[in-house]
Amino acid sequence: MEDNIDIEGILRENERRQSEIYAEFDPVSGRGSTGERTELDVKGVERAWIPTAMLDDPEVTGLRECGSADRWLRRRNGRKATPADRDELRARLDRVRMLHDFPYWAATRAYIKDKRGGDDVLFRLNRPQRKLVEKLESMRLAGRPIRLLLLKARQWGGSTCTQLYMAWLQLVHKRGLNSLIIAHQGVGSEEIKDMFDRMIDRYPLELLHEPDDEPDVRERRVEWVGRTRTMFRVPARNCKVKVGTAERPDSCRGGDYSLVHCSEVGIWKKTLGKTPEQIVRSACSGVLLQPMTMIVYESTANGTGNFFHREYEAARRGQSQFEPLFVSWYEIEQYSAQLDDDDRRDLAARLLTGRTAEGAASDREQPGCYLWWLWEKGATLEAIAWYVSERSKYSDHGLMASEYPSDDVEAFVHSGARVFDKYRVEALRPACGLQPERGEIDAPGAAGATSRAVGDGERRAMLREAAFTPLASGGWKVWRRPETSASARIRDRYVAVVDVGGRSAKADWSVVTVFDREPMLSGTGPEVVAQWRGHTDFDILAWKAALAAAWYDEALLVIESNTLETRDPDRDIDGDQSGFLLNRLRDVYPNLYARPRGEQEVSRGAPTRYGFHTNTATKPMIIATLVKVIREGLYTERDEACLDEYLAYERRQNGSYGAIAGCHDDLLMTRAIGLHICFHEMEPPVRTQARQNLYTLRDGGRGGFAMW
Repeated sequence: MEDNIDIEGILRENERRQSEIYAEFDPVSGRGSTGERTELDVKGVERAWIPTAMLDDPEVTGLRECGSADRWLRRRNGRKATPADRDELRARLDRVRMLHDFPYWAATRAYIKDKRGGDDVLFRLNRPQRKLVEKLESMRLAGRPIRLLLLKARQWGGSTCTQLYMAWLQLVHKRGLNSLIIAHQGVGSEEIKDMFDRMIDRYPLELLHEPDDEPDVRERRVEWVGRTRTMFRVPARNCKVKVGTAERPDSCRGGDYSLVHCSEVGIWKKTLGKTPEQIVRSACSGVLLQPMTMIVYESTANGTGNFFHREYEAARRGQSQFEPLFVSWYEIEQYSAQLDDDDRRDLAARLLTGRTAEGAASDREQPGCYLWWLWEKGATLEAIAWYVSERSKYSDHGLMASEYPSDDVEAFVHSGARVFDKYRVEALRPACGLQPERGEIDAPGAAGATSRAVGDGERRAMLREAAFTPLASGGWKVWRRPETSASARIRDRYVAVVDVGGRSAKADWSVVTVFDREPMLSGTGPEVVAQWRGHTDFDILAWKAALAAAWYDEALLVIESNTLETRDPDRDIDGDQSGFLLNRLRDVYPNLYARPRGEQEVSRGAPTRYGFHTNTATKPMIIATLVKVIREGLYTERDEACLDEYLAYERRQNGSYGAIAGCHDDLLMTRAIGLHICFHEMEPPVRTQARQNLYTLRDGGRGGFAMW
């Protein structure tokens, strides 16, 4: 939204949004329906807006060329069209359209229970259901396996829509597609069976057969399989439908299934000997990764750290074969208040004047900046008015967000308090659009540099030869290469920070982040210019970081050392290794950060301790720096994964800081340490004429840093 927006502009935009929401949607004619559509305007055929994919059908092609149904029938049959010919053509077009047009099939053939009471009704997609179908169809039409994680607000029929889409694939598209539906508990499975029963009981029998087949009017549409009545077969389609529950894991074993729908996964509980992960693995392991297969995990959120949360985060980051889909409360038509012109204008004025307010008048209100954020996200004034009213029922935003999430971040409620303002975090996201180079920072012979057979002199020579090699599978992301000059340089320019993880895949990640402080010369803040993230042994990690620091103009190398000073079998760390490992690194890379020593330590000759130690005294300090830097936009981030860590970082009830269950904070900690040192422990960067390898403390002393 532009800064010069006014009340009239808000009202005009709201009118546009309302028009879009309530635009005509007629699934029978196809006007306003899902996907790309083309008007079929042929004499003798009912006018319709059909899916563009139907244009490949020979019948449709011929009709469009002739412009008349009778003319096409005369050309095709070699005689004048009869009423029977016209009926046969309409039936043929109906079949073709059902194959390509799910909203049409649902609105003309699929009966469901009317939640308002009364007789069953044909299934007419609402707005969020159309969004879901668009997503499913985008994968099907691209010839890809359908894999979807659906995070939803309540009460819009996402589960019903998913189930009927699967039935459409079974009954219309392909024979022999078996499906498995896993509900949370028995009530859910009964509802699913009831829904399928209602639909199939009124489904035209002839549509279960091929056009030339003559169905037996006595045949059963469905037959139960076995004694448990958890599986039934549709004989005419040679397909089975099995319904199980997460409470009874044995009912969820997969077989020759092509379609799997896991409903309300977020509230599945561990049972004796079975976790949600194991249930899903058992159900889905046999589904082939090929077109016309489908797996959907669907749920409202239920806290963080559980299976559904972890899977959704992986999908959102592009690390999974699943695609994520979120439906917010303001996309659901029923969550909207009636406003007259005066109410609408008053709310627009309130939004405009309060858009920068970060505090709320009570714990039952949201601050003005949040309401403005809703407007910028696309909510209408009517939706925001509903939200303001509904919010007054809850004493905590988290309670409201669990029922009516506005985005897929706040959907996952947790017990702690978020450390970073999500709006400030989101303000950093545009800079993450810069694509990095992938590659390795290495040097000739460096692969064996950690061997005892390689001397310190050889290692120092290798560091002088450090260079970047572009490689698509490389572990380094490089957004900006180092800028160096033989005659001039910027002193105190680059800083490389290491957060130490473990070697195994289940351990925390190790991260190396490189900052460029050159922007501080012009009054802005440091910029993330390179990053490595992975699992490896510490000696290899330290060498990898030293190569990067050497390449970045002999950057100050800061290694978080408390991990090395702790016995931690989960990280494959055994006892205090910091003295040996960091002193050995100091012998080949002297520009290594050392902790500042007090006067008493200096007077008694206490040894220099290398590395940054994160503890109960320093962690609140560096997190406080990071909060301020993010709040005021004082640095440039390049990796969106780091922003995700900011949004999942909490201050717990015992006062400690950490990532919410199931999330990481490895990228975050390199930023917290690095930015604290950039702003509070180093002198500002300075342009110099001659090359100097000198990094100094802010007070001008040298005690805190190792010198060349």
